Amino acid sequence: MIAGSVSVAFGLLGIFLPVLPTTPFLLLAAACFARSSDRFYNWLLSNRLFGKHIMNYREGKGVLLRYKIIVLSALWGLMLYSALFAVQNWWARIILLGIAVCVTIHLCMIKTCKPD
Repeated sequence: MIAGSVSVAFGLLGIFLPVLPTTPFLLLAAACFARSSDRFYNWLLSNRLFGKHIMNYREGKGVLLRYKIIVLSALWGLMLYSALFAVQNWWARIILLGIAVCVTIHLCMIKTCKPD
């Protein structure tokens, strides 16, 4: 329960912080809650904001193209802004861009599903 709750908290923070990933934390929370609390597991999967996305991902259905485009646009916009204006060290800029490349590759490898 504690690991699931902490994962949900980090997942929610990841919505607003570009370096912190949302999806892995919410998937980890779902896995933790599936083993510890049916109530919290059902709450997570029935959540109107991300419940359907978690179920689609866990069932191997994939991610909607619309969300991939939104995520990649936000990711690259925030990472480029951070790399150009917020970070002074060249190695930190390379790390930020490396993270963006890795997340882009991962997201592109996920199956794209059609809307219901």
